[in-house]
Amino acid sequence: MTESYSLHQGLTPLLISMPHNGQAIPDDIAANMTADGLAVRDTDWHLDKLYDFAEAMGASIIAPKYNRYVIDLNRDPKGVNLYPGANSTELCPTSAFDLSPLYVDGKVPSSAEIERRVELYWQPYHQALANELAAIKQKFGVAVLLEAHSILSHVPRFFDGRLPDFNFGSADGKSCAPALIEQVEAINFAPYSQVTNGRFKGGYITRAYGNPEQDIHALQLELSQITYMDEQSLSYSPSRAEQVQPKLKSLVSALIAFGAQISRNK
Repeated sequence: MTESYSLHQGLTPLLISMPHNGQAIPDDIAANMTADGLAVRDTDWHLDKLYDFAEAMGASIIAPKYNRYVIDLNRDPKGVNLYPGANSTELCPTSAFDLSPLYVDGKVPSSAEIERRVELYWQPYHQALANELAAIKQKFGVAVLLEAHSILSHVPRFFDGRLPDFNFGSADGKSCAPALIEQVEAINFAPYSQVTNGRFKGGYITRAYGNPEQDIHALQLELSQITYMDEQSLSYSPSRAEQVQPKLKSLVSALIAFGAQISRNK
């Protein structure tokens, strides 16, 4: 663990990034936050535990220490909206998913503060992510990036009704080869529902790093949290997780196999 992220280097062409898994908030930022902000309810909870099998399968794994409320690592550092015309949270969010304020009155981050957080927290994660993808590609001739996310099954701010269970995003086919999507969609996810490039098409990381022409293939998974946790208490549900983990293992296996096949053909 560095000051702001942890990185496990694996033995396969796959890197799993969990940019919203961190929970910590630095003391100087916490001093300006509301109780809702300090509760970090919009965390991608327990993904490190849910994917605890991936290290043994040979995947590299990168995850931040700090919460998305500090700075959102899956947003453009210039603040560009990922989904123009749709409600979206900022690079440094000022409200939670339920629109409750994250900062006390008069204490929202200034432009200078946002720039400071980009330098301290955003840049190190992205430099490590870029470096690891480069190292994987140098070793195997190809790199596969899985952007691992999760979200509550109902978030009216972002979508109507209940979200499908497995939400894959490939920037409408731009961030990875069609063959990768075909292999993923061939997995039997039943009894879970699955969609590709629906409400979630892949965030900044998927779009910025996915470059299939250069043999870097990125795919985002936004997993409904109801599949593995109690959404009211935000606690991990071992019984639910045990049901969905075989599907995630099949996904990780397919991504590793996809990368290995390309590597063998180099």
